[in-house]
Order: sequence, then C-alpha cells, then structure tokens
Amino acid sequence: MADFNQMQQVFTNLIINAGQAMREITGGGNLTIKTQQAGGVLHIIFKNDGPGISQEHIRKVFDPFFTTKERGKGTGLGLSICYGIVKEHGGKLTVDSEAGAGATFTVELPLITGDASSA
Repeated sequence: MADFNQMQQVFTNLIINAGQAMREITGGGNLTIKTQQAGGVLHIIFKNDGPGISQEHIRKVFDPFFTTKERGKGTGLGLSICYGIVKEHGGKLTVDSEAGAGATFTVELPLITGDASSA
C-alpha cells in the first residue's frame, strides 16, 4: 500500500532528474524503467545513460540541499524528499553509479499480501 501522490512525486522527480542529466551531456539519452518483484519487495529501477555521478558526490545525493547544478537551477531537495517519502513507506531508495557510466536509482517497496483492508 502506498500513497499514490507521493509515489508519483518520487517517480516524476527521478524521471526529470535523469532527463536533465542526459541532456546536459549529450542532448538526450535513454532512460529505462523496469519493475521486479522479489521476496515480498517491489523494485522499481530507473536506469539512465547520462553522465553518471562521481563517487565524491554519490554519498551526498540524498542529503538536503546538496546539488551539483549551477546556482538557480536546483535546490538540492528533490532526492532528499524522495528518500524520505520512500522511507516513510517502509522502503529504500538507492543509487548505483560512477562518473561517465550513467546512473541507476532503485526504489524498493515492501509488498502487502492478503487482504489489505484487515491491516
């Protein structure tokens, strides 16, 4: 069970960020979104072929107000808010990347089995 509007915010932010990153380097790119279910967890995977994220920055991407964008182009709050929303839903938001090799953001949400109305 998830709040539709909050999940929409998370997914929209991840898609917009990927688009901006890919346009920044190549003027375009590919974003692949796929879902997987494993062990009672739903994985929503956003993989792009943009410029990637350096190891120096990858540790900070979910920190409030951290941004690599130039002044006036971003607040550094989007990924931090997404991280909080996913965590409030009992899930995880992770990133895997290296500079020059694109980035993969994965949203993991627990699945509820059985009758959700009795929960």
